Amino acid sequence: MSRRRSGAEGAAAGRGGTGRCTVTVCRGCCCGTPEKVPGLDHAAQLTGLRAALAGVAEVRPVGCLDACERANVIVIQPSPQGRRAGGRPVWLGQVNDEEAARDIAAWVAAGGPGAVEPPGVLDLYAFSPSRRIRESLED
Repeated sequence: MSRRRSGAEGAAAGRGGTGRCTVTVCRGCCCGTPEKVPGLDHAAQLTGLRAALAGVAEVRPVGCLDACERANVIVIQPSPQGRRAGGRPVWLGQVNDEEAARDIAAWVAAGGPGAVEPPGVLDLYAFSPSRRIRESLED
């Protein structure tokens, strides 16, 4: 499940890439299906995040983050500046309502991990995945 980068892409990522946060949205497995999370328009949630964060953060869907017990997982990776300030990726699970997605978008637009404290309500969604899973996303 490694997402290793190579060549110029890896070099750019090592230098900080775009200078923006990255919002990774689990969509290719059960997280992105109505069977696992009924009543949520998964495509609309992804479209809404992309619209709210256009020009502010990269929003990318991925196949599976291997945290299926927390269906509808979103990971916010800090910008290079946020990382230098001590920010680390924040894993949020069961993000199944529009208000939570709006809170995430507002936090990322304000600077995200390391730059701005998250809204307190996001503590309800936060979890720490296994080291193996964390490392696969950070590669």
